[in-house]
Amino acid sequence: MPIPLRSAVVLGATGLVGSRIVRLLMKDPTCEGVVALGRRPSGLASPTLKDVTTDLDRPETYREYLGVDCVFCALGTTIKKAGSEHAFRRVDYEYPLAVARAAVDQGARRYVVVSAVGADAKSGVFYNRVKGELEEALRGLPFARGVRILHPSVLLGERGESRPLEQVAASLMRATAPLFAGGLKKYRAITADDVAAAAITAARSDGDGPVVYEGSSLFEAARHPQP
Repeated sequence: MPIPLRSAVVLGATGLVGSRIVRLLMKDPTCEGVVALGRRPSGLASPTLKDVTTDLDRPETYREYLGVDCVFCALGTTIKKAGSEHAFRRVDYEYPLAVARAAVDQGARRYVVVSAVGADAKSGVFYNRVKGELEEALRGLPFARGVRILHPSVLLGERGESRPLEQVAASLMRATAPLFAGGLKKYRAITADDVAAAAITAARSDGDGPVVYEGSSLFEAARHPQP
């Protein structure tokens, strides 16, 4: 049975996936309150939405909002945009983990994180290793309803910024999608809307242990969001 999702926080609420999670929660009549955490306002408006402009280096600017049914983390960047591996790690590892730890202290029941296919703490690829290290750290936190981890491949959708190489990759992935079947399905491109829908399903799923959504399970969660 789906569990209640009456209150939520979205970290990375102005990003490609985060903004779509916020929109879905705003439309959900059973969700009574959504907090959009970000460095700038979300630009969205709803009686159930509270925009909180925060400084992730200062937990006191966001801690009070974290006592919710679920915290969604869709925060992420690229090494090129961050400027260095150190800066990338701060955004994709340190901030999500700091928020998760604060959320546990505030009584948040579940944490849903948008990670990436290939995440592995032992990977030789820096990007994948950082994502994997975050997942390992999150699994060790005592959320009452556990952690849900999403492993999308290339994300399809309109961004507020230009990423030419990613756009080329997305076009190729669209054209070759039928080739990614069976065990290769986890590498198939997925729309940001579908990832957001899957995140909502993951947030409402029953069970307390950590669960990873990848490949078929990710696409299935996107097709059948919980009411």
